[in-house]
Amino acid sequence: MFGVKKRKGRFEAPHVFVILFTLIIAASIMTYLIPAGHFERVELGGRMVIDPESFVYVEQTPVGIFAALNCITAGIGEVSEIIAFLLIMGGSFHVIQSTDAIKIGIGRIAVAGAKSGRDKFLIPVLMAAFAAGGVVFGMAEETLPFIAIMVILAMSMGFDSITGAAIALVGACAGVSCSAMSPFTVGVAQTIAELPLLSGWQFRMCSLVFMFTIAVTYIYRYAMKVRKNPEASLMYELDRERSDILNLEDLEELTGRHKAVLAIFFGMMVILVLGVMKWGWGITQMSSLFLAASIASAAVFRMRFNQYAVTFAQGLESLAVGATVVGLSRAVLVILTQGNIIDTILFSSSSLLSQIPAAVSSLGIYLFQCLLNFLIPSGSGQAAVSIPILAPLGDLIGVTRQTTVVAFQLGDAISNILTPTSGYFMAALSLANIPWEKWVKWILPLIGLQYLGGAVVVMIAQFIHLGPF
Repeated sequence: MFGVKKRKGRFEAPHVFVILFTLIIAASIMTYLIPAGHFERVELGGRMVIDPESFVYVEQTPVGIFAALNCITAGIGEVSEIIAFLLIMGGSFHVIQSTDAIKIGIGRIAVAGAKSGRDKFLIPVLMAAFAAGGVVFGMAEETLPFIAIMVILAMSMGFDSITGAAIALVGACAGVSCSAMSPFTVGVAQTIAELPLLSGWQFRMCSLVFMFTIAVTYIYRYAMKVRKNPEASLMYELDRERSDILNLEDLEELTGRHKAVLAIFFGMMVILVLGVMKWGWGITQMSSLFLAASIASAAVFRMRFNQYAVTFAQGLESLAVGATVVGLSRAVLVILTQGNIIDTILFSSSSLLSQIPAAVSSLGIYLFQCLLNFLIPSGSGQAAVSIPILAPLGDLIGVTRQTTVVAFQLGDAISNILTPTSGYFMAALSLANIPWEKWVKWILPLIGLQYLGGAVVVMIAQFIHLGPF
């Protein structure tokens, strides 16, 4: 029943559930092996941050296997808002998509782009738009409403589903990694480090051009290779089985009802952007907006109540795995927190960094942030636990606080679109119907390039003593 069927001569990548359950068990074992420790928390700028001088070892609080299983439920509870958003958005979007308005509308755009020869500019232009979102407000969960649209658009223009998802995910990630103004990452980190807000923005914008160029070049080359030879796509077989593939040679005409649904959809997107940027909306309001748009679209197409309900349920079913993954990924952090070992890891790492030669100490801080992001994918959460330690540590070992914040930003952002503990990222893959193992095989070379690029940026910041201090 639980046996794994092996293909002769071929390695079969583990399912994401296998990976996450392995991480859960590993986290449980770590709570027995790593001494428990604790930092006191103090309020700073409306946030609870650690007091770097307060670390003490405490009584061991190991999390056994049964308790670790309980942490799965606790993890789901902690991210219930994200899971609800994912399910409501999935059901709502499936209703809107069932009208075929988006398919036909995107098909018309693809045909027009192909005729004008401007379709080659699609990837850099759209990625730049998502990067701008990353720069301005740390775009992460906000990419989710666009994932399915980007996939349909990319596939209609001869690319694959990976290209479509990457336009949104990689574009936004590049923006977040070098953001000069995101309140959730650089804003929090600079406040904790006692740096002037928005200081160093010129350096960050130059870094953004560098990191964005790496990302867009990688995706563009892959996309053009897939367009030339579809079998080169890692998703070739799976994409052929998709139900949302467009046939541009036999495209329906846009009817009045289709146009009305498109108006509802794009109106919703405008309200979504305004809500996030001007009105401080969160995913609860975004969920309600999607639900309202699906009801309005169903009314335009005169769907029966039962037809709407069945279609909505089908959308929920398609995202059940993705929603579960979000909860499982959170369980890892719950276990580490209950075991009181996160603070010990922070303390031990900072002690090790203090012994590194000054010439490479900035890279040590960068490496630490890269590794920490696998445990704490939240940007603001990571800033709250690491910057209070690393900022004064940097003072002692000759690393400017601004360089420390730059290292934090890059270390926090790059692996957000790789690690299975990143909830919004796993939700995005679910929306795009891309298996995690396929995505990892495709993106690992890019992640490697971005890590190297990030190291270059950090070294330059250290070399020029990026300030003001």
